[in-house]
Formats: sequence, structure tokens, C-alpha cells
Amino acid sequence: MSAFTLAGLQLSLSASEDNFALIEQHVLATKRRYPNVQLILLPELANFGPAPRHAAAFPNATDEAYQNLAREAGVWLCNGSMFERDGDQIYNTASVYDPAGNVVCRYRKMFPFLPYEEGISAGTEPRTFTIPGVGEFGLSICYDMWFPETIRALAWQGAEVILHPTLTNTIDRDTELAIARSSAATNQCYMIDINSAAPLGNGKSIVAGPGGEVIHQAADNLEAIVVDLDLDYLRRVREQGWHSLGQPLKSFRDHPLSFPQYQGQRSSALDQMGPLAKPKANTKT
Repeated sequence: MSAFTLAGLQLSLSASEDNFALIEQHVLATKRRYPNVQLILLPELANFGPAPRHAAAFPNATDEAYQNLAREAGVWLCNGSMFERDGDQIYNTASVYDPAGNVVCRYRKMFPFLPYEEGISAGTEPRTFTIPGVGEFGLSICYDMWFPETIRALAWQGAEVILHPTLTNTIDRDTELAIARSSAATNQCYMIDINSAAPLGNGKSIVAGPGGEVIHQAADNLEAIVVDLDLDYLRRVREQGWHSLGQPLKSFRDHPLSFPQYQGQRSSALDQMGPLAKPKANTKT
């Protein structure tokens, strides 16, 4: 077994203040309690909550604080995400730091939660990074997962583990758990879906394996989710199928069809659905 130990921190965070001191406390405490942890993943928008007013260009003081924290803890660290300002645009951007404190990857969320996540621009580039001697890791943020193309794009680039910070406090959290499992199964990857606990989120973080199996599912309270990922097992699943069953990545690779929905064509069926807008009250009697 080629074990890689990862911790997802389902934290209780504030929407009205800078959470860095609390996050720092939990990251360092996790590393002290579990010295074998190699990577720590935070929830989406962990530092300031869903507040675009905190958007800032990179690099910035908060970004540098996370670099220092990764260095002090001696871990790979994903900050969940923060709002990034780039000229007139604001992006929801996840950053990954190596144990030396270097920024190794930034990913801009491709599917903001429209029509509710207003004023946030969409990223356009799937991003992966390599942990030497371990494997390829991909980044995805919250609503991205609802679009199968995003996880498939990461698998296409070789991602074996998907880090998926989330901020969800709505009734559809159970549906997201099903999507996380199906994303893991259809792409034969590990899905590490880490949500905030109350008051920002409703928890229920999940780690799913390459057959869609549940490795761990949290409740709704604060929790440090520490799991060992077996990359040898994952590669065997990709080669032979989960329990010697389907091999979906190889079947997708070898299929001759070029799907029309990916060729820049408009769909007359989807165009009939109307504009992307918030629902209005039903005034019919």
C-alpha cells in the first residue's frame, strides 16, 4: 500500500471576521496530533466566508500567511479558496502551498453558483499539480462538481485525487454527496469533498474512493477527517476496474464519438429554458 495521509478540516467558521487565527490553530493542532498527515484541505472561502469585499490581488498578506503556515506545519496545504481581484474581475480561487511554503497551484472556480453567486467571474482552466513520488492532484470548488465535464477534465489531465472544498448550507447537501460518489466512480479517482460546519455550512463532508465507495462521511459538527489514500489501489482500479468490473476511463478514451455538445454548438432544447435568473414568486391563482 502506498499510503498518503490527508486531513480535511470541517471547521466552524465566521462569516463576519478574518478566520485565519482559528484556521492556523486547527492546522497546527492537526499536525501535532497526526504527525503523519501530509496534506491539509480547508473548506471553500474558509478565511473570510462568502464576502467578495475581501477580494484582493495575489500575492497579498493573507496569501503569505498561508505560505508561512504550510512551512511551519510542514504540510501541503490547500486554503479552500479566497476571492481574488484581477482588474475589474473577481474570482473564487483556491491556492495550494507545498511544505516549503511555495505556491504550487492556483485554480479559479469555473462555475460560480449562478444566479446567486453574483459578481463572480468564471475561471476557464482546469488545474492539476504533482506531489513528487505520490501522484497527480486536481482542484475543483463546490458547484463545479455539478458539471461532470469539470471532473472529467481533471481526470483527462491525469488527476488521481480531487481536492474539492465546498461551502454548502442548503437542502441539496445530500444530493451533493451522491454527486461526489458518482464523480469518484465515473472518473476512478478519490474525491475529497470538505464542507464547513455551522454556522457557515451544514457539514456532511465526504471522502469517496475510485469505485464510489464511502471511505468516510462526517456529521454536521466540527471534525478533522484524517484518511489514508492508497494510490496503488487506485491505479489497479483504473487498470482492471473496481472489483474487476467497469473501466470507464479507458472506455471513454477509446470511444470514437466526438460528442456534439462539446463542439461549440448551441442546443435548441436548452435554449428554450429561458435566461439564467433567480426564481420569481408564483403569482398564479
